[in-house]
Amino acid sequence: MSEATRPQPDAPSGTQSLTRSIRLLRLVATRGEIGWRLSDIAAACGLDKGTAHRILASLVKERLVQQRPGDRRYLAGPLLYELGLSLPGHHDFQRAAEWHLGVLSKRMNGTALLLLRSGTEYVCSVCTGPSRLPGLMVEQGTRRPLFTSVGGVAILMSMDPLEAAEVLRANIERELATRGDARLAALGRMRDRSAGHGYGVNLGDVVPGIHAFAVPLQSPDGNAFAALCIMSTVEHFPEARMQEIRAELDHMKRALDADAARMLFRTPGSDP
Repeated sequence: MSEATRPQPDAPSGTQSLTRSIRLLRLVATRGEIGWRLSDIAAACGLDKGTAHRILASLVKERLVQQRPGDRRYLAGPLLYELGLSLPGHHDFQRAAEWHLGVLSKRMNGTALLLLRSGTEYVCSVCTGPSRLPGLMVEQGTRRPLFTSVGGVAILMSMDPLEAAEVLRANIERELATRGDARLAALGRMRDRSAGHGYGVNLGDVVPGIHAFAVPLQSPDGNAFAALCIMSTVEHFPEARMQEIRAELDHMKRALDADAARMLFRTPGSDP
């Protein structure tokens, strides 16, 4: 169960309304351009349609959510983008990451991803590469549980073991509730393989024929805030290239960690 759909404890009515609004807003953002029907989003949040409609109407009024005219599906609204413009350092880091990942994807002829940690989930911030890989269902803005991606696994591996275990438990609960247990064995193989290599390694465990590799990006205090991933077909990224790929990822990680320290984590007024 995700943070967006997890039931909340009893709370004062004002706090409860705010919590419900945030849960709905997070859920709306998970489907990008696809959007949500009212009945689907109400069911996903465990709300009756009337309550969900009232909350969504308020969010639409404030432009945090919008309704597409053609099919009336709910999508993320423009105010989210406008508010995001004020985030200190994030746009500079996004531009730097897009440049770095563009260089990496061209040099390696693979698809490069930057996944930002968001609680128990990741959000794809950058996705760049020469062509669309078969089976790749991740694009900019995609939000998924951490344990479903090699990048998320790289983040989990860098976390405190107790925190990582709690995140993994929440991810598995959500997977069982939404998709059943069909993928759990494959996802477990990816985690075990990654643990054996010391970084994120997916040798066709989740999507046959696609190899993917990842390392965590870390703040100056050592906390993983994102993951850098590179992926391609098994023919282009065979196991024989793993040492080369790891070296490329580590080189790019150092550059991105340095950019993040300067752009995201610098104390205002401190020396650049």
